[in-house]
Amino acid sequence: MQSILRRTLASSNPLLRCRASLSPRAISKPFGFRTIVTKRYTAEHECVAFDDTTGLGVISITDHAQSSLGDVVFVELPQVGTEVSQHDQIGAVESVKAASDIYAPVSGKVEEINETLADQPGLLNKSPEEAGWLCKIKLSDPSEASIPNV
Repeated sequence: MQSILRRTLASSNPLLRCRASLSPRAISKPFGFRTIVTKRYTAEHECVAFDDTTGLGVISITDHAQSSLGDVVFVELPQVGTEVSQHDQIGAVESVKAASDIYAPVSGKVEEINETLADQPGLLNKSPEEAGWLCKIKLSDPSEASIPNV
């Protein structure tokens, strides 16, 4: 009875005639990896997003900081390879209203900077914690990632 019903449905609907076959190759590949990203905020309105798989902290400013600054016109970033300690000045942001220093919320080595900000400093206003990130720091002290407020 079930096979008659299946054949009847399959003949009336071409989509049901398709059969999906799973080969060992198709299911042996992992679909993705789970990573944990933790964000911490400082009293100076910097933000650091920790990625547990890479050991990197992505440094940015908060939305409150960018709105307080106004239209950003220049961003000074640290050199790649620079060793920084927590609370060291690592750069500056200049806007039409004011200038503000950027402090390292964690200790480590600067692995990458957001070079797009040199040509488009206004990206800090549009997306301060995402596309407007400042630099990526490889943590030298992983325990700094677990501090509730950096």
